[in-house]
Amino acid sequence: MRRHALSGSSRRTVVAAVILAVLAALGLGAAAAPAGAATTTTISVDGTSGGRTFDGIGAISGGGGNSRLLADYPAAQQQQILDYLFKPGSGADLQIFKVEIGGDTNSTDGSESSHEHTAGTVDCSTGYEWWLMEQAKARNPAIKLYGLAWGAPGYLGGGNFWSTDTVNYLVSWLGCAKSHGLTIDYLGGWNERGYNIAWYEQLRAALNSNGYSGTQIVGADSDWSVANDVASNSAFAASVSVIGAHYPCAGGDGGSADTCPSTSTAVGTGKPLWASENGSQDRDSGAPALIRSFTRGYIDGKLTAYVNWPIAAAVYPNLPYDTDGLVLANQPYSGAYSVGKNLWATAQITQFTSPGWKFVDAGSGYLGGSESNGSYVTLKSASGSDYSTVIEATTATAAQTVNVHVSGGLSTGAVHVWATNVNSATSGDNLVQQSTLTPSGGAYSLTVQPGYVYTLTTTTGQGRSTAQGPAATSQPLPYSDSFDSDHAGQQPTYLSQMQGAFEVTGCAGGRSGQCVTQQAATKPIEWDGDSAPYTFGGGPGWANYTVAADTLIRQAGAVQLLARVGNQRGFDPADIDAYYLQVSNTGAWSILRNSSGGTQSTLASGTTTALGTGSWHHLALTVNGTQLTAAVDGTTVGSATDSSYASGMVGLGTSGYQTDQFDNLTVTPVGSTGTPTGPIVSGAGSNKCLDDDNGSSANGTAVQIWDCNGTGAQNWTVGSDSTVRINGKCLDATGAGTANGTLTELWDCNGGGNQQWLPQIGTLYNPASGRCLDDPASNTTNGTQLELWDCNGGANQQWKLPS
Repeated sequence: MRRHALSGSSRRTVVAAVILAVLAALGLGAAAAPAGAATTTTISVDGTSGGRTFDGIGAISGGGGNSRLLADYPAAQQQQILDYLFKPGSGADLQIFKVEIGGDTNSTDGSESSHEHTAGTVDCSTGYEWWLMEQAKARNPAIKLYGLAWGAPGYLGGGNFWSTDTVNYLVSWLGCAKSHGLTIDYLGGWNERGYNIAWYEQLRAALNSNGYSGTQIVGADSDWSVANDVASNSAFAASVSVIGAHYPCAGGDGGSADTCPSTSTAVGTGKPLWASENGSQDRDSGAPALIRSFTRGYIDGKLTAYVNWPIAAAVYPNLPYDTDGLVLANQPYSGAYSVGKNLWATAQITQFTSPGWKFVDAGSGYLGGSESNGSYVTLKSASGSDYSTVIEATTATAAQTVNVHVSGGLSTGAVHVWATNVNSATSGDNLVQQSTLTPSGGAYSLTVQPGYVYTLTTTTGQGRSTAQGPAATSQPLPYSDSFDSDHAGQQPTYLSQMQGAFEVTGCAGGRSGQCVTQQAATKPIEWDGDSAPYTFGGGPGWANYTVAADTLIRQAGAVQLLARVGNQRGFDPADIDAYYLQVSNTGAWSILRNSSGGTQSTLASGTTTALGTGSWHHLALTVNGTQLTAAVDGTTVGSATDSSYASGMVGLGTSGYQTDQFDNLTVTPVGSTGTPTGPIVSGAGSNKCLDDDNGSSANGTAVQIWDCNGTGAQNWTVGSDSTVRINGKCLDATGAGTANGTLTELWDCNGGGNQQWLPQIGTLYNPASGRCLDDPASNTTNGTQLELWDCNGGANQQWKLPS
């Protein structure tokens, strides 16, 4: 971390803040707005004004294994992250926690384990969502819990989700929740797959008859069309307590959220209207849209709850949406994590309100009457005394004056002001308490700056954790796991299942101890595209190694080892960059190249002695440079040459829904382990290289694109410590920035996460930011300074490293 001197404008800002504080201390109230402010808005905070009941702000664990790696974090950092998410006065202070009801099928960034893999065999210990809900409740007993299925085991209803079997399955899941001491407040149907009226009515009846009359049903976690049937069908309306739509704001999934309408029919039902899934936004750059979804969701559509997808980006960086959420936690082996702007935008609401508060319609609207200026909403406490007004100026371009008039029995005492600059990359600009305002006759004024979120409140007790994780590192080799120390019923440490359910169980085939079993014996009712079961993990920068494991084929079919696992195409888990060794019970083997483009090629194949079923065998796949070598029971069976993938993780798989087992996973480095030195060539243009401006060794020297010229200014060393060095300095993300557009430079090597660069599928990936080294807009003009940007697979993020 580096400190920079205050600029002249920054010094003036500090002086102004001091003057404001002095004026407040003298009882003179807030300073008047500066002349020339773009807009003046009067907010009427009238306690007698009507408004809907606020239901809460929440986030989702699920819809794709997005919390998977959090379960494997070191205890200290794990507790810090959980505090940031759930502990009041620390961070997001979430009020609703929505989890996936696992179905053994991929639901974006992985599959979540079912509590009933086979009919009639219920195991309430599987998966990590029970643990997460327990952690949430321990920190905030008032948090509301919400369950929703994305998919389900295939035996239910003969593969039909809308069946009595699935109703009973959900009731069984509620029973598991009860066994964990958890009460589920809300329950949905099938995520984003429409609705079946008779099924929802049957579910309501089943909940009532099984002791879950207090669990409210959300319909239908899709779009607003469900409101039409709620409005016209009284029996259906009696079954559905909440109307929940997904991504109702402008732009939908990952959109701008400049407007957030519902429908007149939905409003007319009188039922609570929720954005029951929203977001899909980067943890930092998504903050403006997140806060707009809340304020404008109420103003435009009378939405009373907002649930962000996902809660965390705790997935490996080769997966879609790998930086979306409130926190980034993709390094369980190092404990490194970072807290996003989304979390602090959330805190600007949750730390100042509670479910059950009422919106004040008279105190809600658009600044200056125009959405381009920003928006505001006011909520009052159940007692009718306290209030909080949330103002966002994220679409504004100039400072504005806000005049507030408080009446109707609400407190006219001191007003505490908290603010977050959602456009700032500086953590010190998050949830900062400003000078307290003292109303005069219930009136006060303040100036709001563009790009800021403000909360004006009569409540107290807010705060923020200052915990920080360690620096990001590369996962070291060699690596091994016998699975004997892993938790039974859970995924093995550091492995993340994409399809099916890979869980630690007792070993079969006469072997003692624990093994990994693929537990899904039937093709599930899928939400994403179809895929054979597999799981993966490890270091994205792993290059030359042998991955090996003992395998037990239990039914006819094949087992698989995966090497150099890379990018996965969104919503198609079968489409992933990887090399496979596949060996069947008949002895047929093949080395395959799979691609995220949806193709699979056989690089080599043959037949060895039949493995049969019920006996253990040892498989190994070596990747060394362009050479791939397969071995079965210690004997090399074949090899191939391919240069498609230079590095990536490892994995285990089955060719279908067999309950095969794996044991003693090892990853052993082979070939050169030195520190290669030479030019780093860009994929964005012919003969362009990573360049140290003027060959300088001064701190702050720009790292840029330049014609490849073989000089010392392009002689980079790729270190085994994940640094990229030249002239005694390290490639550095300026100011430890993590946002898109953060420029790169040279700086003294200091071990910081902003100096970590992992070779990953042709990119240089910075795990501290979750972003890649990027040539801006593919500009190959000499002197173009490089930056951080979301990894997108573009040629301007491809770098050929020295070997």
